[in-house]
Amino acid sequence: MGEDPTQMSEDDERPTDPASTSSTKPRGCLVVAGGGGGDCYVSPSPDQVLENVLETVLLFLTCRRDRNAASLVCKSWYRAEALTRSEIFIGNCYAVSPRRVTERFRRVRSVTIKGKPRFADFNLMPRGWGAHFNPWIKDMAQCYRALEKLCLKRMSVKDEDLELLALFPSFRELILICCEGFGTGGLAVVASECRKLRVLDLTEDEVLDEEEVDWISCFPEGETCLESLVFDCVEVPINFESLERLVARSPSLKELKLNQYVDIGQLYRLMVRAPQLTHLGTGSFSPSENAAQRDQEPDYASAFHACKSLVDLSGFREIIPDYLPAIYPVCANLTSLNFSYANISTEQLKPVIRHCHKLQNFWVLDSVCDEGLQAVAATCKDLRELRVFPLEAQEDGEGPVSEVGLLAISEGCRKLRSILYFCQRMTNAAVTAMSKNCPDLVVFRLCIMGRHMPDHVTGEPMDEGFGAIVKNCKKLTRLAISGLLTDRVFSYIGEHGKLVRTLSIAFAGDSDLGLRYVLEGCPRLQKLEIRDSPFGDAALRSGLHHYYNMRFLWMSSCWLTLHGCREIAQQMPHLVVEVINQDLGEEMRDDRVNTLYMYRSLEGRRDDAPGFVTIL
Repeated sequence: MGEDPTQMSEDDERPTDPASTSSTKPRGCLVVAGGGGGDCYVSPSPDQVLENVLETVLLFLTCRRDRNAASLVCKSWYRAEALTRSEIFIGNCYAVSPRRVTERFRRVRSVTIKGKPRFADFNLMPRGWGAHFNPWIKDMAQCYRALEKLCLKRMSVKDEDLELLALFPSFRELILICCEGFGTGGLAVVASECRKLRVLDLTEDEVLDEEEVDWISCFPEGETCLESLVFDCVEVPINFESLERLVARSPSLKELKLNQYVDIGQLYRLMVRAPQLTHLGTGSFSPSENAAQRDQEPDYASAFHACKSLVDLSGFREIIPDYLPAIYPVCANLTSLNFSYANISTEQLKPVIRHCHKLQNFWVLDSVCDEGLQAVAATCKDLRELRVFPLEAQEDGEGPVSEVGLLAISEGCRKLRSILYFCQRMTNAAVTAMSKNCPDLVVFRLCIMGRHMPDHVTGEPMDEGFGAIVKNCKKLTRLAISGLLTDRVFSYIGEHGKLVRTLSIAFAGDSDLGLRYVLEGCPRLQKLEIRDSPFGDAALRSGLHHYYNMRFLWMSSCWLTLHGCREIAQQMPHLVVEVINQDLGEEMRDDRVNTLYMYRSLEGRRDDAPGFVTIL
């Protein structure tokens, strides 16, 4: 739905300077053998000249939306844009077929593909839904022999798929985010066969542990090209001696993120081997069970002090407070700090955060409480992104963070651009203050846990707070709303949220009118995620004019009927309308739809839908 499903991200290719080339033949000329051993040049046709100039100009277009717009001008622009595109972005793996992509774009070096919608992260989509990478890698193996980079998000990837990466002689970067289906055997093949590998990043993946292969030992001997190695999500032990040797022979290594099986003693040995690191994931950040006496432990602070270039620190899965002072020497240079896996208290956070004056990105659990966030606000004046996650998913009680912490952040961190904030209570006044203190917000995601939670001071709906966000934050593109909300907040979003591209709604609204306000008032809306809200068929029909411009619409536990969904499918034949029945053993009651997932596709319905998916 909407954007060209094959969008380009940043393109590093630049036109060659004619003065630096050895050939003197004018580009686009026809060469004819001449007498006396010379060649004659026939002047190119006007069309050839225009195409050559156009290709040269298009090489400078790096924004994928500009690229998409250029491809729609005419047929010649369409062809020239395809020939000069080296990076493609597939926002929905089912929006276009692999064959269509490879036939149109033949000089691609970098591919990014997204599979399942984001709500799959919250277990709202049954396992086995799809998003298989196999059809893509098979076609790319035949057509993209110059492929260098592959980034997949929420895709189903098998070991056999990873083995095919060995067919690309120049392959350098593999990034897998929230993917599943592969194991250490597939990683072993990538490590051993991709000899030019620079980046292997595994982020929040579900790596199978049925067969524990020593994949770290599979990297070739000798000096490597590795620049980034991220495996903090791999929940099986690794061969530490092999890892230590690998780090030692990787002089270009800048990013290293370790899993929970690497203790602080081993972390010290790795840091001594790689003082050039800029991004470090610490592993467990606790001693091994058979560690020596504390007085015999190495000077951890000296190892951190030697890492002069360190700007990003994360990990801390089993943090021991006594070891926290070891990171003090690098805090002054940190721009990113991630404590989202560490049950860290206010008292433990304060001595760390007071050194972090350059911090721009901070992720933390709500165990730091409001007082901890006040300490962040007092020190981190350059903060751009804040994420506060819940330690426990409780839906009642006051909770450790509240409007007090949010208000402090808004007052102390005026440069804030993005916030994700989980809490049990909030007030309109605090949210309104953030809209005024941080008008440059691009992302605002406030998740008030529990259903229909009002302003805990006034008892009023949270309409005015979220309304202030869309009114005062003119750059807002992503919004997540929660709490007790009426149709009024949706009227505010429809009236003022003209740049909003992604909207997430939970437990909100009074009637179909609320969703109608959004669908009729937000012209740039691309991704709409709704759960547990009273929107039915009439609300769904109100977006008929806009669905072709969207990437997807997800609605679960709403008031949709099968009849209403069928109407949409009939009136919009280029949409794929999927009805997902998570309770396979039950009949659909009263024609009600459990989950609707709707997206535009150039190929029509997919052929790999499992039994619990009905495509209308």
